[in-house]
Amino acid sequence: MNFLKLIRIQNLLLLALMQLTFRFGYLELINIPLSLFYWQYSLLIVATVLIAAGGYVINDIFDQETDYENKSKKVIIGTIIPESKAYTIYAALTITGVACGFVLANSVGHPNFAVIFVLIATILYFYASSLKQIAVVGNIVVAALLAFSVIIIGIFDIYPNTFDINRAQMSLAFSILFDYAKFAFIINLVREIIKDIEDIEGDNMQGMRTLPIVIGTANTTKIAFALILIPALYLLYYAKTNLFDYDLYYGLGYVLVLVIAPLLFCAIKIWNAKEKADFHFISILLKGIIFFGILSIAVITLNIKHHA
Repeated sequence: MNFLKLIRIQNLLLLALMQLTFRFGYLELINIPLSLFYWQYSLLIVATVLIAAGGYVINDIFDQETDYENKSKKVIIGTIIPESKAYTIYAALTITGVACGFVLANSVGHPNFAVIFVLIATILYFYASSLKQIAVVGNIVVAALLAFSVIIIGIFDIYPNTFDINRAQMSLAFSILFDYAKFAFIINLVREIIKDIEDIEGDNMQGMRTLPIVIGTANTTKIAFALILIPALYLLYYAKTNLFDYDLYYGLGYVLVLVIAPLLFCAIKIWNAKEKADFHFISILLKGIIFFGILSIAVITLNIKHHA
């Protein structure tokens, strides 16, 4: 049980579900020639999840003192699991994940793709050890890594089977994945900023230079509010031009109720947030928005398929 808490099993399950949704709720429904067999796609998910799990462990190792200040009751490393054992777990998860990536890259005839997994693991280490202490930089790195977990699907499942004869079709599929990656990036960026506000006391005591410490909680809250409006307004435009105008009412209803409305509600909560509990609630809400936002690709794709 402690091990599952250490690797954030809930977050890892969401990551795996997200990648499964893109494969079975989108790519297989649009009838394009995919590159990966099921066992290969499973390897992609396993590699991604294991490296992410390793990232959680190394982050907790470096964050022990800060976590004692911010969430002392939830600290595992140094209390329940010794630091030396945590390093062993980190190494096992990361090495196994990278090894799965090497097998996958060679199986699709692009062994050079293996460097992607090495690079992700390296970035996660440097994020935990130093980058997270730099205002905005750490937030952008985490948000970009989540976005890349969507893009990597296109790299392995679309790109190897892209040729001149189907380039337009495959490029369209990749571009839609990229649109969802951008959505995941900006929502997770806001979430990371909100988490920094929530953890400002402990971070400040440890000498970290997060955005709320550098410019203050009030100014950081205004930035988060402005950033959350960007996807909300864009999705309103998208829903009108790509769903409503084409009579895709199931997709429209889903996006309005489970994505756009929560985004607008979240914007209101951010504007009025004062206490640590407020920011914690917003963080959980943003995670839910990412989850339902990703699932929208399956709803919209099925709506298009049956509408046609």
